[in-house]
Amino acid sequence: MQRSSHDPIHRCPLSTNRPVRRGRGHRHAGCRQTVDACSSRIGAIATHARINPYLGIDGLELLRRRLAAVDVAELLQRSDPLIQTRQFAVLDMAGRAVAFTGTDCPDWAGHREAEGFSVQGNRLAGPRVVDAAAESLQHTAEQEELDLAARLVAALEASEAAGGDVKGEESATIYVVDTEDYPLWDIRVDLHDDPVAELRRLHDVFRERLLDKILAMPTRRHPAGTL
Repeated sequence: MQRSSHDPIHRCPLSTNRPVRRGRGHRHAGCRQTVDACSSRIGAIATHARINPYLGIDGLELLRRRLAAVDVAELLQRSDPLIQTRQFAVLDMAGRAVAFTGTDCPDWAGHREAEGFSVQGNRLAGPRVVDAAAESLQHTAEQEELDLAARLVAALEASEAAGGDVKGEESATIYVVDTEDYPLWDIRVDLHDDPVAELRRLHDVFRERLLDKILAMPTRRHPAGTL
C-alpha cells in the first residue's frame, strides 16, 4: 500500500499534551488506521510512503521500553528489508524527534526535525511544503491561546498553501493524546474536495461542542470524571 501524505508529529511544550498525531493531509481515505501509532506517556510514530504497519506497532513497543527516538529509528531501519521505500518519524516522551526518508519514496520526499516535533511527507510540491509546516509550528509555539490541535491544523494549512501533495488531497486527520489512554482530539475527514478546510471547520465545532465534555470524562486519577 502506497500512502502519499504530509504530516507534522508534535509534543506540546505548553501543556500536558503528549506526543501526538497531529495533523495530516492524505491522498487516500482512512489513512490513520494504517499509518499512525501513539500512546499516552509513551510516544508516537508516523509512517508514510509504502506502508509497513509494523513500523508503527513495533516502534511503539520499543518506546514503551523507554528507548530513545534515535535508537528506535535505528532498530526500525534494520528490521525492514524494503526500508528505502518507507518514510517514518519517531517522537519519544522527552520530545526528541527522529525521522527517516527512504531513497525510493515518491518525489519530492523529505522531512524536517526540531525539538519537540518532526514534519515529513512524500510526493510533495517540494521542500517548501515541509518547511512551511515546520515554520508554522515554530511560530505558534509560544501562542498560549492556541490549543495543540489548532496549531496542527494551522501547520497543515501552511503546507497546503505551499503546494502540498502534487496530486491533491482527499483526507486529513487530527489526533491528540493527553494524559489518558483515549484521545483528547480525534477528527478525520475522508473523500473531501477540500479536506484541510473541512478539518478546520470540524476542529472549531469540536472545540465548541465536545471538548469540555471529553475533558469531564473519567480519568485514571478521577474515575468518576468531573460531574
